Amino acid sequence: MLSTPTFVYLQTTLSDACGSDPGFLCEFVWDQTGSEGLAEATEFMVRPVKVILIFLAAWIVNRIVRRLINGTIKEITDAQDAKATRVHEPIDEDPRWRVGAFREIAAKRARLASEQAERGTQRAETLGSVLRSIAALIIYTIATFMALAEFDVNLGPLIASAGIIGIAFGFGAQSLVKDFLSGIFMLIEDQYGVGDIIDVGEAAGVVEEVKLRTTKIRDVNGTLWHVPNGEIHRVANKSQDWARDVLDIEVAYDTDLTHAMTVIKGVADEVWHEALANATILEEPEIWGVESFGSDAIAIRLVVKVEPAEQWATARELRRRLKYAFDEEGIEIPFPQRTVWINNVPSSEPTTPPPDLPEVDFTPVVAAEGEVGA
Repeated sequence: MLSTPTFVYLQTTLSDACGSDPGFLCEFVWDQTGSEGLAEATEFMVRPVKVILIFLAAWIVNRIVRRLINGTIKEITDAQDAKATRVHEPIDEDPRWRVGAFREIAAKRARLASEQAERGTQRAETLGSVLRSIAALIIYTIATFMALAEFDVNLGPLIASAGIIGIAFGFGAQSLVKDFLSGIFMLIEDQYGVGDIIDVGEAAGVVEEVKLRTTKIRDVNGTLWHVPNGEIHRVANKSQDWARDVLDIEVAYDTDLTHAMTVIKGVADEVWHEALANATILEEPEIWGVESFGSDAIAIRLVVKVEPAEQWATARELRRRLKYAFDEEGIEIPFPQRTVWINNVPSSEPTTPPPDLPEVDFTPVVAAEGEVGA
């Protein structure tokens, strides 16, 4: 049994070698060897080894999270791409697709399906890159704080400073963060992509570029709009999956409505069966009946389902053919008409000629500087 002075001597030496709170390895080496230098070296090496293990664990966790992110995003994009591909595939049950004249439409649908797949791939790569970067930043930040704690660094001030900086950044760049988060959710949900025709309220047109912070839209006048994603509260995508033309065709009040509807339906069916390359009607056109009674005409509603982004070309083609068909059938396309009643009141008093007026000079005069007019 060790005497009290010997015990005090050993404790003091152990404290000198391994510190006031000796680690297991340092104390073990001291007990086995009794060498203060070797114990100190062990204590010095333990901390770097712990730091290496911390960052090794962080790397492993980061790899696992990356795989989970990639798998999740792939499942989301695959499901959306499969849906889009089914929309753009030719319908086998429709006999029109077996006719040689419709090969161009089938090729167009194949191209659209390929573009949709490419778009899904790009979307997955963008989302994966962003989410992987965020995950890596969080994981390695935590690992860094744990490594600093191993060297007895007081983390309280660092955490407090980081919190203050985060609050300041949140207030100062909240619109930027809002745009960034909106861009991420927009990509995940595939609300729109390059080539789509969208309406976001302030701007409407073709999407030329989609970024995490902004979306570039080219309108019909050629103006390029830069719209922050956080400012987009609603999106009307006019070229996704399919579109619909709703035409209210006006005829005169004395027109035989049944005959007019028959003519309209015949013209629409003709365009449907021809399946024009840029005006493809997907389903049999429908006449929904009389839509309204206007001041000068009766409106008959025609509805056709078309390929995405072809509703404008289809509507123009239908209007052109309807004009010729109405002319042949004698159906009047109305224009504003008014009935004017003129009431002549005889006068018992003789009419007096107007007095002679002095001639006025109407020569233009240049206004003096600063005056509104001469």
